[in-house]
Amino acid sequence: MPRTRIHLMLVCTLLWAATFIGCAPKNAYRYEKIKAQYADMACNLDRSQAADKTPVTCAVNSDLTLQDVLDIAQANNPDLRMAVARIERARAMLEKSVAPFYPQVSVYTDYLQGDAPSAYLFKTIDQRRLPADTDFNDPGWFENYESGVRAGINLFNGGRDDLNREMAKTGLTISQLDRDGIENQVMATAIGAYYDVLAAANFTTVAEESVETTRSQLRVMDVRFQAGGALKTDLLSLRVRMAETEAILVQSRNRRRLAKAALAEILGVEPNVPFDVVDERDHAIDVPDDPVTALDFALMHRPELASVRARLRRSKMAVDAARAGYLPQVDLLARYYADAPDLNYSSTQDNWTAGLFLNWKIFDGFATKYERAEALSQLQETMAADRKTLLAVKFDVKKAFLNLDEAQERLKVTTANVRTAKETFELVKRQYSGGSADITRYLEAELAYNRSRMSETAAYFDREKARAQIARAIGHWTGSRENGTEEG
Repeated sequence: MPRTRIHLMLVCTLLWAATFIGCAPKNAYRYEKIKAQYADMACNLDRSQAADKTPVTCAVNSDLTLQDVLDIAQANNPDLRMAVARIERARAMLEKSVAPFYPQVSVYTDYLQGDAPSAYLFKTIDQRRLPADTDFNDPGWFENYESGVRAGINLFNGGRDDLNREMAKTGLTISQLDRDGIENQVMATAIGAYYDVLAAANFTTVAEESVETTRSQLRVMDVRFQAGGALKTDLLSLRVRMAETEAILVQSRNRRRLAKAALAEILGVEPNVPFDVVDERDHAIDVPDDPVTALDFALMHRPELASVRARLRRSKMAVDAARAGYLPQVDLLARYYADAPDLNYSSTQDNWTAGLFLNWKIFDGFATKYERAEALSQLQETMAADRKTLLAVKFDVKKAFLNLDEAQERLKVTTANVRTAKETFELVKRQYSGGSADITRYLEAELAYNRSRMSETAAYFDREKARAQIARAIGHWTGSRENGTEEG
């Protein structure tokens, strides 16, 4: 092949590469293009998509049961999807850690020209074309093309590759455990958000009933006032009460919209996607009644504990890997190649070399010493983190049970208070209708009854949310998966 043509091909290749590298970011790295290209890695539903009946991982139905909420959150919550991506990244790093155990093979071609005597000598000899009358002090100009295959494998490096692989395995385990911890948190948060929506709906119902009751009394009072049978102060008091109940209704409706938007965020869907929740009063999950049993379960299944212990093992591996810097490294390298002045290679001009190479760093500027000191510091930090996590889990379980006890007691008190407030309101209502109680007493009784109903509703759902927090504190969802079940 003519030399000018070869040079032209090389120049064109370099120009093409420069053009491709320079133009790629302008077209390939725009946010809109990336989002469209990898849309299947995330889910962004709008109103029209939400109405679609096609089964989609993150689709929402018009009415969601608690189990629906948990399933959708598990499949589509952004935090969980991020955790899954981290697991895949850790798995890729594990596969990558196997690479040092395989030979590294590469092919190459290089072009060299000049008049350096040493280069002239070696390249011409490899070409099998060294003239017999060569003046080694002034051999003249030369050029050389060389193509070949290089291969090498590390035979020993102090066990660092084995430790790196074990660290990568542990890293994958840590990513999976971190995902379990996030799942526990997301499931408990989803249950809490579900009950927040139900509580807000109940508040709205109470507020609507209060508005309707006050409106009907206001109509009666207005008729009585027009007929001269009621005082203007009574009419004004009812109007003030009407304004208060309407304000409470507005607040309750807004609270419900906010609660649904918060639940939508946990589900990983747009806040304007239309959906509602089904009112289920059964317990979301079964949790131990005994705090001691719950703590034992937590110590076995809480993913944060397993994660920090895996990190501790990985830190010890890092200490040993740093110590490997004091040991020699042995490599096996081989090369097969051919040289020619014009790319016209011949089997009579091939060459090969193979050899073992030992490299032992006697002094590296104390780099290995301080790398090991850094690893020991990380190990010390992880030891402290292990103790901190253990104490945090124990406190978490205790706090969750204390909150449940409080919620249960509040529910008992508010339930009894509702019965009393209802009886009082009905009695005062009859007295008011008979003229023995004034409007102020009637309004006070009605307000106390409605407030007691809202307090009972809040206490009931707080108890259910407290149970969900116990489930999170003991690692309920991790334990269910390990036992081969998928409890809500």
